[in-house]
Amino acid sequence: MTLDTKRVEYETAGFDVADADPDPFVQVQAWWDEWSAVAPNEPNAVVLATADASGHASARTVLLRGLDSSGFTFFTSYESRKGQDLDAHPTGTILASWVPLLRQVNVRGTITKIERSESETYFAGRPRGSQLAAWASHQSSELIDRAELEGRFTEAEQRFAGQAVPCPPYWGGYRLVPDSIELWQGRPSRMHDRLRYERAPGVTAWRIVRLSP
Repeated sequence: MTLDTKRVEYETAGFDVADADPDPFVQVQAWWDEWSAVAPNEPNAVVLATADASGHASARTVLLRGLDSSGFTFFTSYESRKGQDLDAHPTGTILASWVPLLRQVNVRGTITKIERSESETYFAGRPRGSQLAAWASHQSSELIDRAELEGRFTEAEQRFAGQAVPCPPYWGGYRLVPDSIELWQGRPSRMHDRLRYERAPGVTAWRIVRLSP
């Protein structure tokens, strides 16, 4: 594929300030519902970007498990690279890219751990295999080979045979509390629509601004 000559013309309806709900969480949920109706799989997959103590950025796909007025929630190992990044810099960005709808949602804000009881409740509802995997995998650590990982899984199966699998102490949820939420709608001739919800620290009301594409 010759990347520099690949062109697609965007033919979609516009998205103006008058079309946007005053509450960004309501608006994002509406867009997410539209995406979920057509997504081939994992409609809650988003890209999470963080930075380590040296300022080096990294990004990975995570599954969003909560969206409401309190923020955007996901779960992971606290020992993972993203967990270590968030210990150093508790801020980040979530990007949802929905190419078939020519839309993006970009959320920036502070990321903190949720209450332990909330993590345990969510963990209890996971498939047993996923629960065991959380004990087997020391996320982001090096492995000799796959057999080492599979051996740890077998050990977890034996350890918790005939009983409920508890939530590991190093595993749980994070919540991104946004200070800005940007919605992007592709338009013809690259004259895209970009609206950003933003608010100052300590202010509850959201302000909607239009950005140049």
